[in-house]
Amino acid sequence: MLMKHFLLLLVVLSFSINLYSQRERVDNGNPVKQELPDRGQAENIVTIYPVPVRDNSFTIKSTKEISYIKVTNIIGQEIYRVKFTTPQIFFKINLENPGRGIYLVVILFSDNSRIVKKVMIENAE
Repeated sequence: MLMKHFLLLLVVLSFSINLYSQRERVDNGNPVKQELPDRGQAENIVTIYPVPVRDNSFTIKSTKEISYIKVTNIIGQEIYRVKFTTPQIFFKINLENPGRGIYLVVILFSDNSRIVKKVMIENAE
């Protein structure tokens, strides 16, 4: 019972922090611009769709080659993993009964950079 309360608190806190960080901050009516450091590489664009995920599957599309994908639940339990021998820029993931909730998708690219995206999985209607 205590663990359920802790997990619920963890989920609520992560949503609160996420919502706060996504608010547009305004200074004298002008949005604050945040510049990303120039690493000498083209910007990577990763798209995950459909959002929210239904029917236990979603697609990942990237402008950089993907070499590894891992999906975990919000408490870090791994539910899916795939490593590619030939890097991909497009991949469809089919999960086996993942359950409703927030999941983290860790994507490792062929240049050893990585990105973590959140996806919401809902029950199929």
